[in-house]
Amino acid sequence: MNKNGKIYVVGIGPGKKADMTFKAYEAMEKSDVIVGYKTYTDLVKEYYPDKEIVSSSMMKEVDRCTDVLKMAKDGKNVALISSGDAGVYGMAGIMLEIADDKIEVEVIPGVTATNAAAAITGAPVMHDYVTISLSNLLTDWELIKKRLELAAQGDFVVSIYNPKSRGRVTQIEEAQKIMLKYKPKTTPVAIVRNAGRENEEYVVTTLEEMTKHEIDMLTIVIIGNTNTYVKNGKIITPRGYSKKYEY
Repeated sequence: MNKNGKIYVVGIGPGKKADMTFKAYEAMEKSDVIVGYKTYTDLVKEYYPDKEIVSSSMMKEVDRCTDVLKMAKDGKNVALISSGDAGVYGMAGIMLEIADDKIEVEVIPGVTATNAAAAITGAPVMHDYVTISLSNLLTDWELIKKRLELAAQGDFVVSIYNPKSRGRVTQIEEAQKIMLKYKPKTTPVAIVRNAGRENEEYVVTTLEEMTKHEIDMLTIVIIGNTNTYVKNGKIITPRGYSKKYEY
């Protein structure tokens, strides 16, 4: 009877080796198999040419975790990878739900899309912020709108995931209208596509103008709070340090 293997649920960040944590890289190095959505396995396979790579399509998350659990029970160490952080819209939750107490599961964090996009555009999430996905595949749209409304009322910086897809084009416009009820139209907005990957691009714009720019599923949209401003082309959300230390 084979000894059980171990499951590493790994956040690979944007995907380049330089943006991974040492712990994430080493977990994949220790694994016999690397499993993930094909877009993500394609990002890492060049670093592990001798590893077994198992790829699957979108909408197969539960099946993917079930397969990983079986591999671990067969004695293999398995790295189940997600882009960004595995615990932020990633695979960590599903894997922990499916796994039993006979298999060790270790979740390894990674650089989130919000972190990557924020660093590219300055320091827009220096103060309190929320992340909200506009995908209504698993969450009712009315609940998403309520979350947007409350985040805007609370003057949070808002990082929007999954802002637009081929079949879902109006939600980002509705989100903009909700934000405009509580935030000035001049509020700085960062729109970042392919953060940390090939063909990375970004624009710094305003809440009023944001929907005039290209936005898709590869985009993160960060909307500032009422104190956010732009300096030398970079977005800054001050936390108040300069005022605190003025004498």
